Amino acid sequence: MTETHREPGRARRPLRVLAAMSGGVDSAVAAARAAEAGHEVTGVHLALSANPQSFRTGARGCCTLEDSRDARRAADVIGIPFYVWDLAERFRADVVDDFVAEYRAGRTPNPCLRCNEKIKFAALLDKALALGFDAVCTGHYATVRRGADGERELHRSADQDKDQSYVLGVLDQRQLAHAMFPLGDTRATKAEIRAEAQRRGLAVARKPDSHDICFIADGDTRGFLAGRLGSAEGEIVDEDGRVVGTHQGAHGFTIGQRRGLRLGHPAPDGKPRYVLDISPVDNRVTVGPAESLDVVALTGIRPRWCGRTPTGPGAYTAQLRAHGGETPVTAELAGEELRVRFASPVRGVAPGQAIVLYDGSRVVGSATIAATERRTAHVA
Repeated sequence: MTETHREPGRARRPLRVLAAMSGGVDSAVAAARAAEAGHEVTGVHLALSANPQSFRTGARGCCTLEDSRDARRAADVIGIPFYVWDLAERFRADVVDDFVAEYRAGRTPNPCLRCNEKIKFAALLDKALALGFDAVCTGHYATVRRGADGERELHRSADQDKDQSYVLGVLDQRQLAHAMFPLGDTRATKAEIRAEAQRRGLAVARKPDSHDICFIADGDTRGFLAGRLGSAEGEIVDEDGRVVGTHQGAHGFTIGQRRGLRLGHPAPDGKPRYVLDISPVDNRVTVGPAESLDVVALTGIRPRWCGRTPTGPGAYTAQLRAHGGETPVTAELAGEELRVRFASPVRGVAPGQAIVLYDGSRVVGSATIAATERRTAHVA
């Protein structure tokens, strides 16, 4: 039995495990492995949509009636009890409303981190513990290990191509102590995971993955935001303040964006221009050349540590997006802020995103990016 299948607590005994089953193949195989390992597993599907009557289009969306039924069928095949818990109101307040508010403020949020922090390992975990469960099991690709000091540590999955530790970087020690990730030590390809699901008789073996924001089923983020924030014409300006185009709402842009700018005036050098800054106060978007996106340092707020809080400056690697690579940094806490400096400039860093720090494969913690320092004088 691997570390990810052992009890998060002290004794190595069968656990009462609540398996979060989204209706997809990963969570179904994770629940099946937990049951096969001898744990007393109960499946639960989280009803997070206020309108579950809608059905997915292709691989988009989740939390629909289709997903609930797929999860129930998987639980029946595994032979475990199954329930549906309605967390739609909590999800709307903590994830969807937060997502809209962040864009309104000119920031670029990551709703998957917020969902893991507020829903799966807060609301769900709290309810599970209150009902006497020992752990919450999910289909994330990450591992939990016990460090030399006895503390739980979050590490990258065995297969870094599938690693999802970035979106779990908000978990604290208490949450890690009750987290189970049965797929974390898997080096199998996704095709092999699907083959395992097929061998287990799970119909979700052939179900496509969802790659979009789960509550925006059609994938049209700009349209979703426009429906909630409205449209208001504003200016697109260059770094010198010259108007080069117009838009229908600053919330429709992200730092580093190149496509969809529809600029009326080409750059003097003929090179592409990118979004450098978003100002919701005056509904203005600033664009410029790629080199103006170079970020050399940033300030993070609301730091969350997966183990002990680091003291003093330290050398780490940092990941800035769910499917991004690592970059060397130095980081230090200054009061309630995390000050990070990059060894080499990086691009496409936006306030609202999360930065996750690593020490080797171990996740040290995360913070929300509040401000960036560019190689030029421009500050986002």
